[in-house]
Amino acid sequence: MFLSSLYLGRAYCGWVCPGAGCQEAIFSARDKKVTRGDHIKWLIWVPWISSIVFLAIRAGGYSRIDFFYMTIHGISIGNIQGVITYFIVLLVLIVFPSFVVGKRSFCHHLCWMAPFMIIGRKMRNYFKWSSLRLQSNPETCKHCHTCTDNCPMSLPVGDMVQKGSMENVECILCGTCVDGCKQNVLKYSWK
Repeated sequence: MFLSSLYLGRAYCGWVCPGAGCQEAIFSARDKKVTRGDHIKWLIWVPWISSIVFLAIRAGGYSRIDFFYMTIHGISIGNIQGVITYFIVLLVLIVFPSFVVGKRSFCHHLCWMAPFMIIGRKMRNYFKWSSLRLQSNPETCKHCHTCTDNCPMSLPVGDMVQKGSMENVECILCGTCVDGCKQNVLKYSWK
């Protein structure tokens, strides 16, 4: 995810993440915007990564990595207890926050993978590497706010268009704003 973010930003979150798909399925039942708390994920991520690094150093490094640990026949859920655990995690971490706090609350507040992509995106911007981005044409904007109203990450897309900068660490490049704009103000670009 970190490596892909150097060229695709947080597109993984917008196009591939299964947790995001579960949250978007809730939009029709609960369409509340989330406006604060994006820093909470860092309070989870920093101790988590620090613990992994500390324990790896303490153990003398890694001798091998098993990408298929406890994976039987291509899936990691091999018994009924695993299925029950999976659905409890899904309910507590993904579904419950979306109902209580709002749209994609898990992505905003709890996702421990988002910081990898945010750091990758910031590095990409620092080094000015070509990558997938959103581009806007503020002169053709009619200020209908369809982009802002439809953004699954509750971002102020209309304000970003007016500033001429579509850069926001929480943008997942899902393209909802691009698809919803009847004036073709927004588009994907590779620059």
